[in-house]
Amino acid sequence: MTAPGWRRRLTRIICIISAALLAATLLTGLATAQQRGGASVEIHTLSTRPDRVSGGNVLAEVTNVDGRDLQILLNGRDITSTFRPGGEPGTLLGLVTGLHVGKNTLSVTGPGVPSRTLRITDYPAAGPITSGPRTEPFICQTQSFRLPDGTFFTDKPVNDPSCVAPTKVTYLYRPQGQTKLIPLPDPTSPPTDVATTTTTTGKTVRFIVRVETATVDRGIYQSAVLHDPTADPEPTPFTPPEGWNRRLIAIQGFGCPGGWYIQGSAIGSSTNGGRDFDLLSPTRLGEGYALFSNTLQHPSNNCNSVLAGEAAMMSKERFVETYGMPKYTVSQGCSGGSFTSLQLADALPGLFDGLLIACTFPDPLSIALSGSDGRLLAHYFASDASDLTAEQQVAISGYKFSGPDGRLAFIDAARQSGRTDPVPGRVDPAIPGYTSSPFNAAVPQGLRYDPVDNPTGARGTVYDAARNVYGLESDTGFALRPFDNTGVQYGLSALNDGVITPDQFLDLNERIGGFDHDANYVAQRSVGNVGAIRRAYQSGLEFSGGRGLASIPVVDFSGHNNEDSNYHYQWFHFATRERMAEANGHAKNHVMWRGNVPFAAAWSMFIDWMEAVHADTSNSSAREKVVRDKPTAATDGCWTSDTQFVAERQTFSSAPDSTCNQAFPSYAFPRYEAGGPLAADILKCQLKPIDPRDYDRRLSRTQLSRLRHIFPTGVCDWSEPGVAQTTVVPWASFGPAPERLVFDVTKASGPEQ
Repeated sequence: MTAPGWRRRLTRIICIISAALLAATLLTGLATAQQRGGASVEIHTLSTRPDRVSGGNVLAEVTNVDGRDLQILLNGRDITSTFRPGGEPGTLLGLVTGLHVGKNTLSVTGPGVPSRTLRITDYPAAGPITSGPRTEPFICQTQSFRLPDGTFFTDKPVNDPSCVAPTKVTYLYRPQGQTKLIPLPDPTSPPTDVATTTTTTGKTVRFIVRVETATVDRGIYQSAVLHDPTADPEPTPFTPPEGWNRRLIAIQGFGCPGGWYIQGSAIGSSTNGGRDFDLLSPTRLGEGYALFSNTLQHPSNNCNSVLAGEAAMMSKERFVETYGMPKYTVSQGCSGGSFTSLQLADALPGLFDGLLIACTFPDPLSIALSGSDGRLLAHYFASDASDLTAEQQVAISGYKFSGPDGRLAFIDAARQSGRTDPVPGRVDPAIPGYTSSPFNAAVPQGLRYDPVDNPTGARGTVYDAARNVYGLESDTGFALRPFDNTGVQYGLSALNDGVITPDQFLDLNERIGGFDHDANYVAQRSVGNVGAIRRAYQSGLEFSGGRGLASIPVVDFSGHNNEDSNYHYQWFHFATRERMAEANGHAKNHVMWRGNVPFAAAWSMFIDWMEAVHADTSNSSAREKVVRDKPTAATDGCWTSDTQFVAERQTFSSAPDSTCNQAFPSYAFPRYEAGGPLAADILKCQLKPIDPRDYDRRLSRTQLSRLRHIFPTGVCDWSEPGVAQTTVVPWASFGPAPERLVFDVTKASGPEQ
């Protein structure tokens, strides 16, 4: 941790401490009252928070019953008979049904028992709850969503703006001597060649998998778990399948470009060279794990973590109300699945209890913003004003010198700015292979934005996909933008290292320019909207790592390890860890493996860690437990082959200063080379006056005068927190839920919103 990072870390820690107790209380939804002698009877919801219930049902628990004669009422109606003894002594468990949309009252009374009341707010199963007004257009795709038996979810497109379709249950089984799951012909009479499997809890059952498909939050939800329809009763929270080991895995997707305006025609499973991140993983299912996902948790369908979090919250609720409470829930994913796991776990504390991620990014915004810096640099490098060699260009960019002209990694990173560009078909001569305004083919051309032919059409950018968070320009209705390069001294490290001359440094920064709201090049630098920047942090669109990520196991491995191209660069892994460390004082709950990582080894280490934390019933804090209960194998290292592990603290370096860095050197990015932090989490820097002592190369009086003309308001002070930089608001709402409401785009006004 650099010295400047301490100030930003202190700011975050103060925010975290102030909210920690509130966040813990919000998680359980406890209805409490002052005790009147003895243990108070209490009510709380299990399947979700009481202010975030959906679909008219919620799994609830009454505690401290202690043999008392109680009456349980829903909106004044007696529902006592729906409750039964829970898993712990002195508890009652009930699936409360018949909630009406809006406010509901669940109460407990009894002789000598003070009445306890819990307010429950129910929302439609189609949402929204916290993601704000529905984004339009929205393309339903149930007719394109293929079920495991080869049929489609619906025979024809649904004629419903909520994309609602009837729930379907299909069964698969594993034949003896095979590893592949195939459709079960007749659930009432399984074939004789059904294999058996023994779960992690020692149960031996027939290898038959129940797959449920439904619509939740306008997305398509699926769950999969061992369930023998000829031996097990219909699943309920009171009769879970015998083969379920009571552990739950959330499957996240991949990608991002084109992830807007669609329901999605597939769950975001990722093969990762096998079926490691697959909803229908035979390995995980055979061990007894249940898995779930939603098409809106797949960034290729939806690259907006606020909506993804809402879908995941509602989908997990659906699972719990169908099968019962898991012992713990973990999330896993590669690439887009890594940032979905990180963002959701941090913004919704308690939704997930651990993360196993690969090919890691902290968030899609980091890819897009660094790409935007790269596009500006590429534009300048291609101009007549530039006399920089390829080696100098790469030094300014921070990326590895690779490819035919040495700039392959830099150009590939710059291509990623296309996800911020709404103008279709743009050709950028400075960036070979540049693609603007990416859209899924399901979105008709006539609905898409064109600055001339369709100026009110849907805009294909990461900003417009999250317009309910960023807010809107009052004159155009376009999403406000957080990209800001005011005060950024591009190439500062190259200047100080003597790679470029002072005049080259000055010319670069004088001509670098910025973008307008259509991502056209302009001479002026970009000024990000402060309100949009603040909400990027508050919403978790800009991952901060100080809430839910503070106290759960996080295992991060390479997946892709390519510093030459494919933009899955190692600095993103280190930026993720750095943000966690700055937010929490350390990142001891984060383990990084690089190199040729065998997935089985990563999974085994991760799940051993999860089991150790789950078994720890001490009164220690969750953060203390997660660090204390790390297994011996949960240590940093790199795999130089699929059998050779080097235990070694992983550090960010391109120098051969350790065994792992020699095998897997990591390179930087433009803002880092401009003096910015490795965390890459300052969207808009605070400014300071130009100080000649900040430059290792002596600048003449004329050059200093020119520098002050280029930066009349000052240059970035990276030792300070960014402008409007804050941490994520746990369980935030952007409407319609009024609890924890951060922003309502329908009521916003003014330039900052």
